[in-house]
Amino acid sequence: MGKHSKKIPARILLPIAAVAIAIFGVPGVADALASDGHGEPRWDDFGWRVLNFVIFVGILWYFIGGLAVRYFRGRKQGIRETLDNLEERRRSASENLAIVEKRIAGLNQEREAILQESRQQAQALKEGIIADAERQAAQIIAQAKSAAESEGRAVLAEVRGIIADEIVVAAEKVLSARLDNAAHEKLIDNSLNKVVLQ
Repeated sequence: MGKHSKKIPARILLPIAAVAIAIFGVPGVADALASDGHGEPRWDDFGWRVLNFVIFVGILWYFIGGLAVRYFRGRKQGIRETLDNLEERRRSASENLAIVEKRIAGLNQEREAILQESRQQAQALKEGIIADAERQAAQIIAQAKSAAESEGRAVLAEVRGIIADEIVVAAEKVLSARLDNAAHEKLIDNSLNKVVLQ
């Protein structure tokens, strides 16, 4: 009985004793204290009943007490481990939540950085497109101006040629109407003399 002689907590022993008294003691005490017909309670019967009860509780404690203590200790240890496990899980969940929140904050910053970079790239692309369009427009205008000037010179030369031809024809008509052959030859000679003298 040495290994079972550990101190039993009152919270375990009291419920067992209360149940045993309720089952065995109360009716027995009532019977033991019942009058023997002379008005005297039967104390000897009561004593045997109390002794039986004490022996019963002792035997019960000897066989079941260790199991009950181990059960309740195991239960207490299990509850403690469960609480520790829950605390560890709560701490782990809290750490994971902090990591996720940090990642979300990082994602928000990364998203803002990507949006800012996209805006800058879009602005640079827009400016490049505008610059290319302005350069192409300037080239088209220069080409159109050059073509127009070239065409204008060609038309002007053609008009001058036509006008010159018409002037020559008109001058010939006027001169031939006013000049006879002798005057005509004299005019040619004067013109040749001027050209030779120059």
